[in-house]
Amino acid sequence: MKIATWNVNSIRARYERVSALLERENLDVLAIQETKCRPDQFPYEPFKHAGYEVAVHGANQWNGVAIISRVGLEEVQRDFPSQPAYGNPGKEPVVEPRAISALCGGLRIFSLYVPNGRELSHPHYRYKLTWLENLRKYASSLLQADPKAQLALMGDWNIAPFDQDVWDMEVFAGATHVSEPEREAFFAFTDAGFTEVTRDLFDQYTYWDYKQLRFPRNEGMRIDFAYCSPALAQRIQAAESLREERKGKGASDHVPVILEVTP
Repeated sequence: MKIATWNVNSIRARYERVSALLERENLDVLAIQETKCRPDQFPYEPFKHAGYEVAVHGANQWNGVAIISRVGLEEVQRDFPSQPAYGNPGKEPVVEPRAISALCGGLRIFSLYVPNGRELSHPHYRYKLTWLENLRKYASSLLQADPKAQLALMGDWNIAPFDQDVWDMEVFAGATHVSEPEREAFFAFTDAGFTEVTRDLFDQYTYWDYKQLRFPRNEGMRIDFAYCSPALAQRIQAAESLREERKGKGASDHVPVILEVTP
């Protein structure tokens, strides 16, 4: 079984690339982020035609997550309990479409788009930390209820946990993604019993900004991860990130991360 995560940075702009990836890599499940569309705007047909079911959670042109599966799509849950709301100054806080989960082939797959944080002094940064804390508490409760649960928390975490996960730490001094509170929030999932399964299986960035020739210079970040429950972590036999997907016209600024799961 092959499962994957990919921040596609607009599904309507890149559905052909996504369809090609599913076929080429023979994927069973794909969790995608930054779909940037409402459910009624999502391009379902190419995926349904290829034998996949789709669960979508989105709103207008921001955020948005989805799960594409050919091994079942049951018990779909949009958002997670106690997921915090956010509103820019002067606007009513809302629960943004940043999380969706479903049972796919016996696995509970989460597609997660963790808030960016923007700046260390910005309210969005505090929102990010609260979002992660509440997700960790919820994921922990699922594991406590069923220690044998097959859980995969996959997506764009918007955190670079180690210094080597960015091309130059001096560039990120005083910035989000590398701050100690963010890293502590990331590693709290390890403390809760989950394993980030990609770290030991490949060593490569998963994101390169469109600006300043970041990709040709390999000035990237590793911010896309998969935290798995103990029962699922022991079934992960391989993982890779597809750097080639960052090339060419119309590429997302992230690349897919693929996991191979033993029966």
